[in-house]
Amino acid sequence: MKNASPFSVLGAALWLFSTIGVTHAQAQSSPTWAEDVACLIYSHCTSCHRDQGIAPFALESYQDAQGQGVALKLATQSGHMPPWPAAEGQGHIGFRKNLTWQEKEILRQWVENGMPRGDSTQEPAAPTFASSYQIASPDLIAEFPTYTVPSTLTSDLYRCFIVNNPLSGTHYLNEIEVVPGNGDAVHHVLLYWDNSGIPAQKDSADPGPGYTSFGGIGSNSAVLVGGWVPGQDKWVAPPSMGFWVPQGGVFVAQVHYPSSAAGEIDSTKVRLKFSPSIVRPYFMDPILNHGANLTNGPLVIPANQVKTFHAQYTVPQDATVASILPHAHLICTSMKALAITPNGDTIPLIDIPEWDFHWQMNYRFKNLIKVPANSTLHGWATYDNTAFNPNNPNSPPQLVTVGEATTDEMMLFYFGYTGYQNGDENTVVDPSGHAVHHAGCAMTHLELPEPNSAWQWSPYPNPARDHWHVNAPEDGLRLRVLDGLGRIRFEGPPPPTLDISTWPPGLYVAEMQTERGTFVYKWSVGTF
Repeated sequence: MKNASPFSVLGAALWLFSTIGVTHAQAQSSPTWAEDVACLIYSHCTSCHRDQGIAPFALESYQDAQGQGVALKLATQSGHMPPWPAAEGQGHIGFRKNLTWQEKEILRQWVENGMPRGDSTQEPAAPTFASSYQIASPDLIAEFPTYTVPSTLTSDLYRCFIVNNPLSGTHYLNEIEVVPGNGDAVHHVLLYWDNSGIPAQKDSADPGPGYTSFGGIGSNSAVLVGGWVPGQDKWVAPPSMGFWVPQGGVFVAQVHYPSSAAGEIDSTKVRLKFSPSIVRPYFMDPILNHGANLTNGPLVIPANQVKTFHAQYTVPQDATVASILPHAHLICTSMKALAITPNGDTIPLIDIPEWDFHWQMNYRFKNLIKVPANSTLHGWATYDNTAFNPNNPNSPPQLVTVGEATTDEMMLFYFGYTGYQNGDENTVVDPSGHAVHHAGCAMTHLELPEPNSAWQWSPYPNPARDHWHVNAPEDGLRLRVLDGLGRIRFEGPPPPTLDISTWPPGLYVAEMQTERGTFVYKWSVGTF
């Protein structure tokens, strides 16, 4: 298999997909656009794939989807779309944008069965975006100046726009809705509050509306309070919490314009909702970062090298964590963070095995997570500064160090957190964990049976001592085993067995990547 052509591997994979679903398709009527696929597309795709959206083609009707059917099948089966870089098997993450196995199967069957429309009178209405704001009555609408992206733009541009905070007294910001003025131009937006006066100075010194700043907004005292990426709904603070916003200062929106936005006109705005009565301040800080707590720094990646960096931080008191936002630049290839409690338990936070600079998200948890005092936060990031990295901006590769330019690098994990109160871990923020469907629509064929037991993954024994029988499923592609500290003990094509006779006792997590997704299995190595 090592020397197999990538085209033959892809062909085998596509054949495998089709054979897996044969019994399902034969056992029931085919999914139709009206009953199933319209809801799927409108809920997961149309917010980007629409007129004036950031995606390259529209998916706003049956005809649109029918014309892109094969592309839809390939993109969703591979996991390329919808964009959701977090690894599968992370059930603690809420508001997930990725498709479930069953949703992928519905789309696959629909395409392979000829894309039937069904009863058009049963189709859900397509979503509209012209004026349907999610925060109906904001306390503040921050409208930033109209900006024309330079027609000569050939690389990513980060432009910062400021608006004064007109509110009197202290408020708690608990809802944020970013409204891009031009979906063809805006890639993502980060929103800060700052009272240093530096953004105004930079704005005055830079011709035209706003000022250019990579990384942050140029002020070390700036507080990140929210942001937006394509497909993201409004941000809502956890119950009874909000960002503390004193009187005065400015709000600064850092807007990312990709090179494809050259010549476009944009006027982004932000709609904000405050509460004067919230008593629990909420914070978002890069607690794990490349400056203060790297254990093997500095963050320097020589040309033609692959390096992994580790950061750690001991939590001084009980904390409640609601979200995590990893940040890095182009040559980063993976990011991961977790916490180890004083009694040795592992708290998973985020695992992004294939980092994508263009899809940086704030991952919110289904439940608030308690991180006990004296727990240790761990973060890892791997950087590939070789010619084999297709995202490397330099050819040939050059020395890369810390900096705000896209061609520099960073390693930041922003935590959304507050001080712990008894029972926080029982607070459910997102009961389902899955994206809310458009207008409450449902799919008739969603309750498809899972693959039969022959396709499940059942490694053994557990606990194990000398050898662990992997028992990989027939569509198993890759196995990764991590110890309690998140260190990789094995990674590669799944072998029949693993020799674990020299592994220390403890809890391990095995991740089996298959054509249907990734299965996660916890098992113990003992000394019995």
